Amino acid sequence: MVQISLPKNSKVQKGEYFKDKTGSKNIRKVNIYRWDPSSGKNPRIDTYEVDMDNCPSKVLDLLNKIKNEIDPSLAYRRSCSHGVCGSCAMNMDGKNGLACTKPHSEIKGDINIYPLPHLKVEKDLIGDLSTLYKQYQYIEPWLKNSKKDDGKENLQSTEDRAKLDGLYECIMCACCSTSCPSYWWNGDKYLGPAVLLQLIDGL
Repeated sequence: MVQISLPKNSKVQKGEYFKDKTGSKNIRKVNIYRWDPSSGKNPRIDTYEVDMDNCPSKVLDLLNKIKNEIDPSLAYRRSCSHGVCGSCAMNMDGKNGLACTKPHSEIKGDINIYPLPHLKVEKDLIGDLSTLYKQYQYIEPWLKNSKKDDGKENLQSTEDRAKLDGLYECIMCACCSTSCPSYWWNGDKYLGPAVLLQLIDGL
């Protein structure tokens, strides 16, 4: 029988349970992965009872409500809240996506929220994206001019601009790369779908 040795303090444990204090009858349970490297403790799953009568429609709204009203220690990334920056990428209901665009009404039963898979976790729902950014820098994704610089304005034709359609829209949120088994096991060699798309963009 194969013996697997897990790193110290790696087993996920049952965490705290935060019971609703509002008296609302419209309650949903939200289970969130928590880990603070400075504590020296194992990761855990904390459970929150959330009043859904006073919560906007997206998973990010749910996290904001938990952080603002129940547990201010919860850590996650957020910025634009419009699906443009990619900051709030995480795993919700077993699928990677942006918390600011994912309606919590689409999730049946308890809401389970984890960081993006197969990334080193910085804290709670924050994954370490440094490898992804190094890969992105490695391919030099910026547009390069093949013509000699004559000091004049470099105009882009409508046809040349159309070549970028379908390529530049990627916001580098890492949802696709962290869903890819090849990237999980060979992240030091395989650039992954997000970075490869940018490489095609620059050709």
